[in-house]
Amino acid sequence: MGTNEYLSIDAYTDYFKRIVEKEIVISPYDDESYFNYTKLNYSRFNRWMKKGVLSEEQRQVLQSINQPITLVVITEPWCGDAAHITPFCFKLAEENKQICVRIQLRDSGSEMERYLTGSSRSIPIVICRNERNVELFHWGPRPKACQLLADELKSKDTPFEAVKIALQQWYNADQGTSFLNEFIPLLEGHVL
Repeated sequence: MGTNEYLSIDAYTDYFKRIVEKEIVISPYDDESYFNYTKLNYSRFNRWMKKGVLSEEQRQVLQSINQPITLVVITEPWCGDAAHITPFCFKLAEENKQICVRIQLRDSGSEMERYLTGSSRSIPIVICRNERNVELFHWGPRPKACQLLADELKSKDTPFEAVKIALQQWYNADQGTSFLNEFIPLLEGHVL
């Protein structure tokens, strides 16, 4: 994939599946630990695609958008945070045909350098653009409460594996609520 190329929802989902089924074997997925973590992410991704729920109030806000917008999601299948956020971006688009989601793979010529978190290339990043491709806002890479937990654990020199487990437990308990509660008001403030 070249610079700033986009994948559709279906193309990204297919790409993810083909990596897990070993139809695509490229770096870093040729590393067993990355591959195994990506398999876990695929399971998480699919769980939220099936079980992730928006509230009726959130659905009404989304359905009231009457102008085309594009959500550009910078992500990668190996990213644990993205496995919990990306499916909810897809669910936003399911609610209104005015919302288009496009994926940029972070490590394949994406716009990532414009959206650094400090000096880190942390993902996912969700960029909202209008029909003229003007950025309205961006969000990411984690819900605020999840980031606070990560910062607290890192400040205590918690081992990396323990941090990963704690963050996954947080996402499982949160069920997408924090992302939706942060992102939908941004849409309201910039699009409606």
